[in-house]
Amino acid sequence: MYERTTHGIRVAVKSAFLDDQSDPIEGQFLWAYTVTIENRGPEAVQLLSRYWHITDGDGHVREVRGPGVVGAQPVLEPGQMFQYTSGCPLPTASGYMTGRYQMRSASGEAFEAEIPDFVLESPHERRQLH
Repeated sequence: MYERTTHGIRVAVKSAFLDDQSDPIEGQFLWAYTVTIENRGPEAVQLLSRYWHITDGDGHVREVRGPGVVGAQPVLEPGQMFQYTSGCPLPTASGYMTGRYQMRSASGEAFEAEIPDFVLESPHERRQLH
């Protein structure tokens, strides 16, 4: 599990390769990732939008921006957590993701909660020893 805390918001991510939904011969690889967002700060916060920076095994980058996560813009009171699962397709057998959530506190402060860098690995990755 990968985790990072910024501005009192802990973001933890766990990824899993979905072998049964991937087709290596066709260059289609799919991962699920589960994100847990925990408010460790002193006031309520709302997740407004997301930004993802996705890099495949060949170094090609795709950026994804949008409101909320999985159709929600959750409000987290101090001590509360929100968890969701989503997916990421890649044309390569590995890659990595990173990003951030745009948040707003109950007092009106806008800030970003960083998402930790995490790897997308599959058993189809060709590893080379140097």
